[in-house]
Amino acid sequence: MIAAGRATLPLSIRMRRWTGARTFVVQIQDPRTPLHFFDLVAPPNHDRVKGDNVVSITGSPHRLSPERLKADYAAFADRIDPLPHPRVAVLVGGKSKAFDLSQERAAAIANSLVLPLEQEGGSLLMTFSRRTPQKARDLLAARLRDLPGVVWDGEGANPYFAFLEAADFILVTEDSANMATEAASTGKPVFIVKMDGQHLKFRLLHDELEAKGAARPWGGAFHGWTYEPLRETDRLAGEILSRMDARADAP
Repeated sequence: MIAAGRATLPLSIRMRRWTGARTFVVQIQDPRTPLHFFDLVAPPNHDRVKGDNVVSITGSPHRLSPERLKADYAAFADRIDPLPHPRVAVLVGGKSKAFDLSQERAAAIANSLVLPLEQEGGSLLMTFSRRTPQKARDLLAARLRDLPGVVWDGEGANPYFAFLEAADFILVTEDSANMATEAASTGKPVFIVKMDGQHLKFRLLHDELEAKGAARPWGGAFHGWTYEPLRETDRLAGEILSRMDARADAP
């Protein structure tokens, strides 16, 4: 059993007892409850959880894979293929407990993109999350509409994965561990974009991504570098299988 989030805890903390310990229970993220209820706990490193049954990872597990990227790109190829390089994917989050995206911040982000894209002759691939405030979304779309590219309006299929596959550079707002982790799994240069607010855990995550060579703060200019793409979901899956095998072989 693989469970994620606090809503799953009433089931996952009882599963081994209900099944006579025949179920291998993995809890994703920090359960904030005694760890002995689970066979394996898989929190992000920035949660700083320690224990014999803990396997920490960079960021969070996700569904992104090279095969998924290519399949999603094919669905949007007719819109993306004509766009000039460098193609810049901009993944915009929004309001959360720790962060917000004011109109002033949205304007600053837009202004920071116009000049380098015009100088490089590149194109923009921008997508929003459900948490992006409507006023900030409208402002970004209006300020950037004259640039070559695609700004997803929320209608129809989400081109998020297609944008990751097409991008030469990826910009991610600092409020989302998932978007940063997924971007870092591509092996492409990732820039972290400042928002309103701050949070220690996210700063620790971004420091970790920077230490791995995957991400750098956005400073208003594109520059490339290489690094080994993050494969934390695969690493965690391998660890789960290894520990399940070890328990099955135990006398």
